[in-house]
Amino acid sequence: MSVYLAALALGLVFNAVPGAVFAETVRHGVRGGFKPALAVQIGSLVGDALWAVLGLLGVGLLLQVEVLRFPVGIVGALYLVWLARDSWRAANRDFVVNGRGPAPTINEAARSGAALSVTNPQNVAYWVALGSGLGAVGVHDPAPVDYATFFAGFMTSSVFWCFFCAAMVDRLFGRIGARWVSVTYRACAIAFLALAIASVRDFVRQELPPVANPPGVHGSR
Repeated sequence: MSVYLAALALGLVFNAVPGAVFAETVRHGVRGGFKPALAVQIGSLVGDALWAVLGLLGVGLLLQVEVLRFPVGIVGALYLVWLARDSWRAANRDFVVNGRGPAPTINEAARSGAALSVTNPQNVAYWVALGSGLGAVGVHDPAPVDYATFFAGFMTSSVFWCFFCAAMVDRLFGRIGARWVSVTYRACAIAFLALAIASVRDFVRQELPPVANPPGVHGSR
């Protein structure tokens, strides 16, 4: 039971951190309400489950995470830039011309959530920091049932967060006027772009070797 509770807590921490999936939830929820917002969250479970399995295995593909980190991160950053552009153009087109704009489809919202989650470098970093998952909560010789329990706890909290986040977005943003919908879309576009820049900056810092001081030159304290 302690493994399950630990997984519940870690899952809530993982999901509660604001990021690209939350911004995309707002972007769809502000125009379509609870169902599109929930679809984004449900779609994001694909990536959550994928990285959770790799993190719990602690072997195989996860051992190549340094190889995976860069291409996954670049794809994620490019997708965020595309979303920023799309959101900004939608704010100008849908809400200025049509007043409110067509509601997003459930499939579109789910695909977007899945793509963001799978290509989100934060997911990779989270599971790398957590290690094998079970070792971080004191289970150093895990059996298959421990893996299954941890995965069940993590996904339980993730599913709970899907409904909670979608309901919160619908309640806060679902009834605002067309003008504020456009403002919200612009804010989401800025958030997507800022996340993309932050991702690229982090990768540059990780990939570049530290600069050594020239002979006779000492860094300041």
